[in-house]
Amino acid sequence: MKPTVMSLKFTLDLKSGVPFYKQIILQVEMAIADGRLATGEQLPTVRGLAVYLKINPNTVARAYNELEIRGIVTTQQGTGTFISTKEITVSDIEREKILIEITRPFIANARAYGFSLKEVAAYLQSLTDVKETNHA
Repeated sequence: MKPTVMSLKFTLDLKSGVPFYKQIILQVEMAIADGRLATGEQLPTVRGLAVYLKINPNTVARAYNELEIRGIVTTQQGTGTFISTKEITVSDIEREKILIEITRPFIANARAYGFSLKEVAAYLQSLTDVKETNHA
């Protein structure tokens, strides 16, 4: 059994209009599809994730329940919730749609403060360069 997933940083977009439980589901699906989560890895406890995200535990439980219904996770009473063997794929079109959803508000906000798209792109690239340098 692998340790609880701590490297996956769950985040919620308060302004997206997408229910929190659906955001959690999508983040788990994306992490499985791109290899950040593997079969057998344990998700945080319902309570632990709810505290971390500062949301009602029922919201996390709803997400986990939906993931279990879809066969994406298995829950072992008293042990935890684990990634199942079900393969998840996310098409390039779906990935692009998600990227658009998360970047449009960010870019609009940056533009409202007078930053050009070129400045934003340069800053994001500098963050990537720093991260890559730290891992080298």
